[in-house]
Amino acid sequence: MKPTLIVLTLAIFALRAPAQEVLDGIAAVVNEDVITFSQVRELIGPMEAQVRKDLKGEELTEKIKEIRLKAINDLIDRQLILQEFFKLKAEIPPHYLEDRIQTVIREEFGGDRSAFVRTLQAQGYTLDRFRQLEREKMIVQAMRSQNLKNDVIIPETRIREAYEKSREDYSEEDLIKLRMIAIRKAENGSDIRRGMIEEIRAKIVEGAEFQDLAKMYDDTSYQDAGGDYGWVNRRTLNESLAKIAFALKPGQISQIIELGNSYYLLLVEAKKNGTTKPFAQVRDEIQARLIQEERQKRADEWIGRLRKKAFVKTY
Repeated sequence: MKPTLIVLTLAIFALRAPAQEVLDGIAAVVNEDVITFSQVRELIGPMEAQVRKDLKGEELTEKIKEIRLKAINDLIDRQLILQEFFKLKAEIPPHYLEDRIQTVIREEFGGDRSAFVRTLQAQGYTLDRFRQLEREKMIVQAMRSQNLKNDVIIPETRIREAYEKSREDYSEEDLIKLRMIAIRKAENGSDIRRGMIEEIRAKIVEGAEFQDLAKMYDDTSYQDAGGDYGWVNRRTLNESLAKIAFALKPGQISQIIELGNSYYLLLVEAKKNGTTKPFAQVRDEIQARLIQEERQKRADEWIGRLRKKAFVKTY
């Protein structure tokens, strides 16, 4: 049994407030209907509780304002949809509603109608109230289906254009497996440290292990790791170092690099060339995203038209 689903259903679809509920405060008026603060609290209760655990101070205050405003707007939109349905004098066939209730009892309560009714009562709802809320849910779904047809067709040229614009999203960057030795310059301005790194480089060229000398001489936190930076992309490094490092071949050591107040030696142990997923591989993914975006655009335009011809006031 999953009573939490029932709670969520009741909270989301409790839109048409009886007169006595208005006493708790008016959040918005949509033509002749009132949305109360209790309805807003029902909708965002679990979310607001979690936010209060995660945030504090001004950040919490701003987040609470944000989610409450979104909840009010969602409730307004749903009320506009319901009102549009009633203007059409349309109806949901009674057997559709009864089939829905039987599905809930079967899937959420293992077919136990008594357990279903007890759960409703424990949450302060009657079966008639639940039936009303489910009816409103079905109305909203039907109105969305009627006004937002699933006939969105995205031209192939637009899919290709979206791919070209977002190639980076489907690309893997060039990577190198890098080791580095960094030695700070002498504070007195002498070139003794320059001589030291020249000697280090000469030893590596003659066959000494790069990592062994890094453990002895490197001045950074990578000393104990033998100067091992692992796999890095260009953005990991200073621009000047990146330019030199990515020009090296695997196994090649750089010349001495003087940069800022330090000297550097770079060793590229391996390289991975970046790849881009071909269009054919991601085409369906891009098409699905564009279809979803187009449907959302149409939904926003439809709700916008409903709002434009309605009286809506928030408090």
